[in-house]
Amino acid sequence: MKFPNKFLPFAASVAVVLAAVCAQAQLRTPRPSQKASVMQTVGVTDITIIYSRPGVKGRKVWGDPPAGAPTTAATLDDARTRVKDAPLAPYGHVWRTGANEATQFIVTDDVLVNGQPLKAGTYSLHTIPSKDEWTIIFNSDAGQWGSFTYDEKKDVLRVKAKPQTVADNQEWLIYTFDPVTDNTAQVNVRWEHLLLPFTVEVKDVKAVAVEKMRAAVASAKPDDWRTPLQAANYAFANNVATDEAMQWLEKSIKVKETFNNLSAKARVLAGQGKNAEAVATADKALQMAKAPNSGVDPVTIADLEKRMADWKSKM
Repeated sequence: MKFPNKFLPFAASVAVVLAAVCAQAQLRTPRPSQKASVMQTVGVTDITIIYSRPGVKGRKVWGDPPAGAPTTAATLDDARTRVKDAPLAPYGHVWRTGANEATQFIVTDDVLVNGQPLKAGTYSLHTIPSKDEWTIIFNSDAGQWGSFTYDEKKDVLRVKAKPQTVADNQEWLIYTFDPVTDNTAQVNVRWEHLLLPFTVEVKDVKAVAVEKMRAAVASAKPDDWRTPLQAANYAFANNVATDEAMQWLEKSIKVKETFNNLSAKARVLAGQGKNAEAVATADKALQMAKAPNSGVDPVTIADLEKRMADWKSKM
């Protein structure tokens, strides 16, 4: 098919753009140090580590820097300039604590790392190894390659951690979370015979959860009765923000009366000693539950009926 001459300049410009895009595209090929990630939720806070996994491959991993190395903490983590037989992570020098791009440490809420505050955000994670005590660094430049352009002025937090020697060899560097509690997670860096643990703590899990619930309820769609109900149920169950929880419950009911939000309100009223109001609200919920195709299972209905009888006995 032959195009009119007036289209030729346009076609030529398209060809130039396509050629430029193809030139910039990068082919994905296997890397010697494969990319990995690990994520742990503590309460409602997500902690994610994205890194690459170098292998020991018979090389010396830890030890003193080679003769003539800079006396500053500047990184020696460039394989192209590394002295033969020098350790991969020499003592006293900044290490990317992984391979390829800088290891990323991402946390969705403010936390404590080994007891020190770290704001929610995305950071590059570097370390300065030593025989007896390491420095763990969280740096605001999260997009750098390794520690090659590491700038101490961009550090957000530095904490100390004690390395441990373990019997079994870990060929490929790995990050794990273990142990985990309701409000903490221990991060473990394992490579060769070394274990480096540090702790990430959410100081007040309930407070963080309630703050997120406030935002979720405030941004809920006009016909969304479930979000305020879920927020209210959590708050009442954990005895936090109970005044707000009652407002959230009333908001749910205002959007749409359901067995779930009415029965929840009945339980709250009974807990407040308002048994007559609890019975009236429970009766309304049971009428809905017993309607055809309500979807409420008989066990749930029987449980509310039992509660209702108890409330009546206290009127």
